[in-house]
Amino acid sequence: MSSLTGKTGLIVGVANKRSISWAIAQAAAASGARLALTYPSERLEENVRELAAKLENPLVLPCDVTSDQQIADLAATLDREFGGLDFAVHGAGFAPADALHNPFVETSRESFRIALDVSAYSLVGLTRAVVPLMEKRGGGSILTLTFIGSDRVYPNYNVMGVAKAALESSVRYLASDLGPKNIRVNAISAGAIKTLAASGIAGFSSILQVYRDRAPLRRTVETSEVADAAMFLLSPASRAVTGEILMVDAGMHAIGL
Repeated sequence: MSSLTGKTGLIVGVANKRSISWAIAQAAAASGARLALTYPSERLEENVRELAAKLENPLVLPCDVTSDQQIADLAATLDREFGGLDFAVHGAGFAPADALHNPFVETSRESFRIALDVSAYSLVGLTRAVVPLMEKRGGGSILTLTFIGSDRVYPNYNVMGVAKAALESSVRYLASDLGPKNIRVNAISAGAIKTLAASGIAGFSSILQVYRDRAPLRRTVETSEVADAAMFLLSPASRAVTGEILMVDAGMHAIGL
């Protein structure tokens, strides 16, 4: 695995110790990267700061990804503190509870807007802000997190599936735009993992059991395994990989029934 020694990176989406973004932050720090972690609100600030204290001198910064001003302020701070950026991990995602609990056909216009804004458009806004920082380093790697509910119907995933579909399409368009700048854009589609976000999906435990029963590896996926795949996509080892949705799901995507 390629080292990230001397690299600087941004990790968005750390909520608690079960977050995939947190697993990636730990792996990147262990690989030698200097990191900046963000928190979206005062409610989650304490959690993020407690976790960040376990790393070596990371920046901890506010960033509500629905605010263009906060994204711009984040980029300005990164420029001042790091003088550029080598990679960014986008792990932001949210949908109102009603849009997950009710049938998809009942999704309100406002819930749809919020889900698409936080879970998909935020990648576009964040990418636009960090491109000048990556250009200072001669290129970079941007990584986001998705789920197979973008392509197939999963019970109670509802509008998040639509948001993840938009996110994956955004990955491809951004990869096309930014390839000439030597900036790569990819996604990892992780298998079902019991994160804070997943806890809001009714019946999620039964989805985990389906993975144990039917996935080729007959098990679910650990956040550390997603982080290992992320290290590949963030490092120079994947320098010819862009516009990719990498499946890290114990092979579940290959199964029909």
